[in-house]
Amino acid sequence: MQIWRICRARFAGEAFSGEGARRFGGRWNSPGVPMVYASSSLALAAIELFVHLEPNLQPDDLVAIAATLPAGEPARRFETEELPPDWWTDDFVPLRALGDKWIREKSSLALSVPSAALRTEWNVLVNPLHPAIAEIKVEEPQAFRFDARMFR
Repeated sequence: MQIWRICRARFAGEAFSGEGARRFGGRWNSPGVPMVYASSSLALAAIELFVHLEPNLQPDDLVAIAATLPAGEPARRFETEELPPDWWTDDFVPLRALGDKWIREKSSLALSVPSAALRTEWNVLVNPLHPAIAEIKVEEPQAFRFDARMFR
């Protein structure tokens, strides 16, 4: 399976380290727990980043990075029925507990989770502590720009 990340060019070298999420936490992990957030398509990766950008401020140093997961990954998927009824809200506590547990158990390299930004699509979490992390084939970063009309 191919997955995508978009990040600032200066962070491209560590895009699959989980360091940013470890430092700040996210929807699916607590601060201190490394996790890589990726998307199942470049379009979804763009939407996921766009919802976190400052209005009217288009970054000029973004890169898109494609990576291929080893066969059989993601091995697990959290269906919306398994999640709290309001899983897409800003109450991250229950989702962080699920994600932190998954990271600790190392039961799979990747995990599919629904996107809060576009609930019919799927993001892919990657466990940088899993022994199979070296099997991910990461492509060279490519310059990425949003259409300027998105920032009017």
